[in-house]
Amino acid sequence: MLDRLISFLKALVATTLLILNIVVAFSIVFPLGVVKLVLPFPLVRKVCNALISPVANTWVHCNSGWMKLVQPKPWHIEGVEGLSRKGWYLIGSNHQSWVDILVLQRAFDGHVPLLKFFIKKELIFVPLMGLAWWALDFPFMRRKGGSSAAKDLEAARKACEIFRLNPTSVISFMEGTRVTPSKHKEQKSPYKNLLKPKTGGIGMALETIGEKFECLLDVTIVYPHGVPTFGDLLSGRVKDVIVRVHRREIPMDLKIVKADDTQYRHRLQHWINEIWAAKDREIDELQAQFKQGRIGR
Repeated sequence: MLDRLISFLKALVATTLLILNIVVAFSIVFPLGVVKLVLPFPLVRKVCNALISPVANTWVHCNSGWMKLVQPKPWHIEGVEGLSRKGWYLIGSNHQSWVDILVLQRAFDGHVPLLKFFIKKELIFVPLMGLAWWALDFPFMRRKGGSSAAKDLEAARKACEIFRLNPTSVISFMEGTRVTPSKHKEQKSPYKNLLKPKTGGIGMALETIGEKFECLLDVTIVYPHGVPTFGDLLSGRVKDVIVRVHRREIPMDLKIVKADDTQYRHRLQHWINEIWAAKDREIDELQAQFKQGRIGR
C-alpha cells in the first residue's frame, strides 16, 4: 500500500513538472515557429533557430531533472564522454518503448546537440506539438511507397540540408517500430533481440550531409527488469537502465555518395547488418552481466 502511494505521488510530481516544462517551452517555441512558417526566409529562419535551440536544450535538461528526482538511482550510461555539443553526429539505436526517447535525451543531455528524430508525417497534425516539432526542424516521413515515397524523400532531404547550418544530432530507430514478440515472429527476424534494421532514414541523412558527420553513435538500450511504459517512468518504477554508446567510424564510401553509385544501399545495409549483429550479442551480454552483479550492484 505504501509503495503504491509513493509511486502515485512520484507520478503526480513528475507529471506536473513535465506539463509545466512543456507549457513554458511551448510558449516560446510556438510563436517562433509561426514566424518561421509565415516568413520562410533564410535570415528569419536562422534567427529563430538561434532562439529556439537553447529553449529546446533547456527543455531536455529539465526532463532529465524530473527523471532523476523520481528515480534517484543512477542509470548505467557509458560512452558519452568526450562528445561535443559543437559536433555533427549520426545516431542509431534499438527501439523497445516510447520511454527510449526520454532515455536517449537524458543519456546525451549536455553531451551532443539537440537530438532530431525522423518522425511520421501524421504527427505534424498533433495539436500544438506538431508545429513545435516542425519549428525544431524534425524531418517528417510518410513511410509509404510509390509517388509518396519520392515526395517523402525529397522533403526529408530538404530537412537534412538545414542541418548543415548548425551542429546537429540526427537519430534513427532503424528497426522502424518498437520490437515486440509478435512483430519479431511475424518478421522472422534473424536476430534474437532485435527486428531487422532499415536504412531509409539513416541513408538519407548520409546522402545529404554525410561528410559533416564525425561518426555513428551506435546506442544499445537495455531494461534489465523488463521494458517499461511511460507510466513506469513517471512513477519512478524504472529501477535500472543500461545505455552503451559506441563510436563507429563511418566508411568514407558511405559518407561521400556518388550520383551513379548503384551499390550504395547494398553496402550501407551490409554495414548496418554487421552493427546489428554485434548489438544483438551485446544485449545478451549486458543482461548476463547485470544478473551476475557486474553492472549496477
